[in-house]
Amino acid sequence: MCLGVPGRVERVWDADGISMGEVDFGGVRKEVCLAYVPDVGVGAYVIVHVGFAITTLDEASALETLALFRSIGTLEAEFADPLAAADSPPPTPPLEATP
Repeated sequence: MCLGVPGRVERVWDADGISMGEVDFGGVRKEVCLAYVPDVGVGAYVIVHVGFAITTLDEASALETLALFRSIGTLEAEFADPLAAADSPPPTPPLEATP
């Protein structure tokens, strides 16, 4: 599932003519393309989808959405490290009871 996740812009820079930023998603920071929201600055909240900030939103809405995502485990699932998961052993199947 792909989500648009709200985050707070912490840093902005130019990368070969493309506006980029570091966005904090409730403790997880990612590099994000800001080309679709060219007037955004540090401290603004944006919705990010597949690495692109697609719109801005107010702080209250962003924090409420982050809290909801956190409460249902969506943030952890969205930002899980696939390489770390690959290093984990597969879960052990439950033992079947014998009569």
